[in-house]
Amino acid sequence: MSTLSLDVTQNGSVKSMESLCSAAEIEENDFLRLLERPPRPLNIERHRSCDERSLSELSIGLSPYPAFRNADNSSRFMDHLDVVFPLSPGRRSGFNTPRSQNGFETQTHPMVADAWEALRRSLVYFRGLPVGTIAALDNSEENLNYDQVFVRDFVPSALAFLMNGEPEIVKNFILKTLRLQSWEKKIDRFQLGEGVMPASFKVLHDPVRNTETLMADFGESAIGRVAPVDSGFWWIILLRAYTRSTGDSSLAERPECQKGMRLILSLCLSEGFDTFPTLLCADGCSMIDRRMGVYGYPIEIQALFFMALRCALLLLKQDAEGKEFVERIAKRLHALSYHMRSYFWLDLKQLNDIYRYKTEEYSHTAVNKFNVIPDSLPEWIFDFMPTHGGYFIGNVGPSNMDFRWFCLGNCIAILSSLATPEQSTAIMDLIESRWEELVGEMPLKVCYPALESHEWRIITGCDPKNTRWSYHNGGSWPVLLWLLTAACIKTGRPQTARRAIELAETRLLKDGWPEYYDGKLGRYIGKQARKLQTWSIAGYLVAKMMLEDPSHLGMVSLEEDKQTKPVMKRSSSWTF
Repeated sequence: MSTLSLDVTQNGSVKSMESLCSAAEIEENDFLRLLERPPRPLNIERHRSCDERSLSELSIGLSPYPAFRNADNSSRFMDHLDVVFPLSPGRRSGFNTPRSQNGFETQTHPMVADAWEALRRSLVYFRGLPVGTIAALDNSEENLNYDQVFVRDFVPSALAFLMNGEPEIVKNFILKTLRLQSWEKKIDRFQLGEGVMPASFKVLHDPVRNTETLMADFGESAIGRVAPVDSGFWWIILLRAYTRSTGDSSLAERPECQKGMRLILSLCLSEGFDTFPTLLCADGCSMIDRRMGVYGYPIEIQALFFMALRCALLLLKQDAEGKEFVERIAKRLHALSYHMRSYFWLDLKQLNDIYRYKTEEYSHTAVNKFNVIPDSLPEWIFDFMPTHGGYFIGNVGPSNMDFRWFCLGNCIAILSSLATPEQSTAIMDLIESRWEELVGEMPLKVCYPALESHEWRIITGCDPKNTRWSYHNGGSWPVLLWLLTAACIKTGRPQTARRAIELAETRLLKDGWPEYYDGKLGRYIGKQARKLQTWSIAGYLVAKMMLEDPSHLGMVSLEEDKQTKPVMKRSSSWTF
């Protein structure tokens, strides 16, 4: 296996919770040299918000993760990269342009230049300004909605541009989607909530009048007519990434951005009939935008919800309106983290406990609080669960546990610190011990395992696109590479990220940057996969740049902050 070409010497060592093989230690020594580069002298303190500054400074030296040791035996903790290694506004990561003159691209991999060229070709302009990237450049088939700018799809593109010192396109995107949020949104005769963000938008050109207009889709044109729950969360997360990358809080402090955040939060924090702090959602409301049995309380939405709440806590101004939301957010975060860590978490011990559950318990002391029937445990889970490892399962509700593995939700759980340090370590242990199932020949399974036969017919409605081991039903999605890389860096396992990246590099360019791969091992280009899929391209670039300069992790990672947890009274039915 080839390694990343670096101009470094090996004079450090990496300490982790588990002993690593000698080859992995050599790779981590190279990685350590990158971490030991002295921060560039920048004075961006005046741009940082008071909330973000205090949150970071309170966390110095409190990391529970394994430490990277310097030559003097002092430790540097991977989950505090935003403190130890401040980002450099405007600094480029060696990936300056498709034809960079610094030589880094040719030293790492020839795919990088091709990826940047394709990413720039995907740019969408509105009245002369770049406002996003289209979903795919593939013109071999009917466009459908692949010629639109999707909020969730643009996130890896935005991160790539931020890491490359090009924040303007991200700023333009944030402001344009914010304008679209204010539009009146109707599906048939029903009006959607004011805070709903669009799933996507398109620039319409009128050559006769020589005008350009924006057309947004809030779910009224989507398959299944489902509004995108994740768009608003990604928007808040991206706003924080922009602020963190540039050191400029003026965009987030604009009145329209503050209002946009409050509108999104109002939708999520509104009181209703809920007995859980999780969000109740319809099928198809996120990346998995077709019927796949994820209705209820899907892990992807809950993890994004948690991360968006934490980002909003840093971005909201401490005025009268902001303070009200800060208090509500703090209470919800406390309840949500407890609920997810207690009821969504599955490891060998918890699996054995569920296997032995009693049913029909009626009291506040019930152990089986959701009345899950042990006979409903799928057969595959007993062999899939390793001795050391665990993960957040797909869904938990009344008499229902979806034991499928969902990649995005678990990676976001690590990055947002929804997962405890021990849980984060266990998730990475699971990925490494079940590499063939979750990574195979092309990273990375969007979910595992696939629905088959009668189960597929009932749950997907015989969806011809979501057949077994294809698309959302166990397909392999290269875009997830950036999330895996970020999670690996945060948990101190860069060699795992490098292994996945090198695996992707054997095929992605040769195969034309497909949207997804099919098969149990991800061996085949997806039967309906578009080529030149933008987020496959951007996901690869972000993974490469993050591995080259781990300080970029600070854009998408939040360390656990116990200061946000309010003191709550003990409930007779819930234990906090």
